[in-house]
Amino acid sequence: MAAGLASDLFRIKTLERLRSDAEDGENKLERHLGPWSLIGLGIGAVIGAGLFSLTGIAAAEHAGPAVVISFAIAAIGCAFAGMCYSELAGMIPVAGSAYTYAYATMGEFIAWIIGWDLVLEYAVGAATVSVSWSRYVTRFLHDTLGITLPGTLVHSPFETYQLADGTMAHGLVNLPAIFIIVAASALLMIGIRESARVNGVVVLVKIVVVLTVIGVGLFYVKAQNYDPFLPANTGNFGEYGWSGVMRAAGVVFFAYVGFDAVSTAAQEAKNPQRNMMIGILGSLFICTILYIAFAGVLTGLVHYDAMKGDAAPVNTAIAQTPFPWLKGLVTFGVICGFSTVILVLLLGQSRVFYTMSQDRLLPGFFSAIHPTWKTPYRSNLFFMVFTSALGGFLPISQLGHMTSIGTLLAFILVCIGVVILRRTQPDAPRAYRTPLVPLVPILGVLSCAAMMVSLDGETWLRLIIWLAIGLIIYFAWSRRHSRIGREEGAGATTAL
Repeated sequence: MAAGLASDLFRIKTLERLRSDAEDGENKLERHLGPWSLIGLGIGAVIGAGLFSLTGIAAAEHAGPAVVISFAIAAIGCAFAGMCYSELAGMIPVAGSAYTYAYATMGEFIAWIIGWDLVLEYAVGAATVSVSWSRYVTRFLHDTLGITLPGTLVHSPFETYQLADGTMAHGLVNLPAIFIIVAASALLMIGIRESARVNGVVVLVKIVVVLTVIGVGLFYVKAQNYDPFLPANTGNFGEYGWSGVMRAAGVVFFAYVGFDAVSTAAQEAKNPQRNMMIGILGSLFICTILYIAFAGVLTGLVHYDAMKGDAAPVNTAIAQTPFPWLKGLVTFGVICGFSTVILVLLLGQSRVFYTMSQDRLLPGFFSAIHPTWKTPYRSNLFFMVFTSALGGFLPISQLGHMTSIGTLLAFILVCIGVVILRRTQPDAPRAYRTPLVPLVPILGVLSCAAMMVSLDGETWLRLIIWLAIGLIIYFAWSRRHSRIGREEGAGATTAL
């Protein structure tokens, strides 16, 4: 009995079966995305408010102007995972990302764990960002257009806000958060091509905003603000010096997470064997250049120690220029950044759910493809309701680290998957090969594991509780309804 259970838990889905399932049947996604669309999705997921917030925090508290080195180190850590994602995405051009890769390498049980984990990563991530999006939009409308939204309609029932007379009141619903989730979900349901186009336009806008801040700020940089470039360590680990550079790398690492969502669109990519690598690594490269340039200008405008304890270091830096309109531009850039992050997270969420449903680890209801739009609209609709409820009615902003820990776990399993496939299927065609295997995957595992260990105990507890719920669902329903399991059982019965 134990042997049978182990056989069930670690049954794999072969590469041939993955490819045939992706191309056959009625519930098939259509391939519309070229390399630039995939790069746009990657940039859309990576560049959010982290660029404007984490840069100042990391410089002021840990690295000083050497934060530019921290961004480079964090990018290298992401590149380890990015190279592994690129190899698997080219070999397995199927929706589902790390879930699909785990099914092909480590078996159904591990695939379920990572799939359930990705539900947490994308759904909670999108809801969290929607709350921040709401706050920035509310501020932008007030500061720029003089429009003040009622406090009851921009705060959840569990949040309080201050009235004009100084008394505190409870919110009713965060309507802007619900609006952006519904709008992004509706766009995704209408079509992947349309979603990619809108994402591309918004990504272009936010890149222009970032480049404008860099270009204008460059003329007001003061060389003395770079002295010292690498502040001496205070005697405490992580407070300046090289230990501070490394600690800052850990802080800004989370500004990069999200590029893995590109791999969830592999089944909708043209020539995925070539274009997935371009989309994943290309978006990482562009984002790294923008991050380093922005960090360099920011620490040149304001001395790093002046940003310590500053809630809005970018606004302080902009005040060093004679252009007050830059402050509004930055807020607009953050809104654009959040918008594309939400869009790409919801895209990844629906594709993972669609693929798990195809495998019957979730009800087949979620794998239905709209006859006209050619999208998994039921998955989009389900998460539109679920995620907008989280964003509109719960104080979930403190759960941001849940997204990070889910992402890091996915990175680790993908890196392990590359090593396994190199051993089990060394001759399988690979359009892109991760260099220096197993060294690069091992470095990817170690760097991501170090980031996970640095997270607080409450984040770990929430992850464990979420995975425990997933295990109950798997053993109570998914394992018995598994498509591969049923086919293997039917085959065994026929053989008898």
